[in-house]
Amino acid sequence: MSKSPRNRLIHILHDKALEEVISRHCQGKLIDIGCGTKPYQALLAPYITEHIGVDHQSTLHDKSNIDLFGTAYQIPADDDSFDSAICTAVLEHLEEPELALKECYRVLKPGGFAIYSVPFIWHLHEEPRDFYRFTKYGLKYLFEKVGFEIIEIKALSGFWVTFGQLFVYNLYRYNRSVIKWTHIIDGIGLLIQGIVYVLDKLDKTEQWTWMYIIIARKRESDEIHKS
Repeated sequence: MSKSPRNRLIHILHDKALEEVISRHCQGKLIDIGCGTKPYQALLAPYITEHIGVDHQSTLHDKSNIDLFGTAYQIPADDDSFDSAICTAVLEHLEEPELALKECYRVLKPGGFAIYSVPFIWHLHEEPRDFYRFTKYGLKYLFEKVGFEIIEIKALSGFWVTFGQLFVYNLYRYNRSVIKWTHIIDGIGLLIQGIVYVLDKLDKTEQWTWMYIIIARKRESDEIHKS
């Protein structure tokens, strides 16, 4: 999702929530899985010592910020290499999300934290590589299945933000090449986003969220043996 007037609200909400959990749980050497252009490099900088981005050779993004060429299934790093991990809005684009979580678990040090953001109610995007949507129960199942301890699964919105943001995206379908309505639609879209932000504060029905943030921890070896 590119940042533009059409999706300003969800980026503000996502990035604010992401920084809050990063400030509490990320440190040391961090792996950024599916890093793309490393949009969170500045956000992460105060909390970590090294930011290693991994992405695949055929990515459509600028490759200049990629440190390791690999995939979410095969990260070119040794076991227990990283203190922290982030993976933002990537899991839904992977055919085998469980295998990707296993690989993150492998390269993370015992006791290290992984931060993921994953959509629940959202439109098709980056087609045809758009495979899944996840409930909080499905996420809990997948993360715990590969060995992670779930610290928190946080819904980033209720009905109003999800509905309003999707409505704004739909408006842009009417911006055709013959008659350009861009500025009008930008204005309407920003107004709608402001209104639904307030409504979401008043009535946050989280079962309608557009996205979750998951905080998971790789268990220490002694914890695994005790369980």
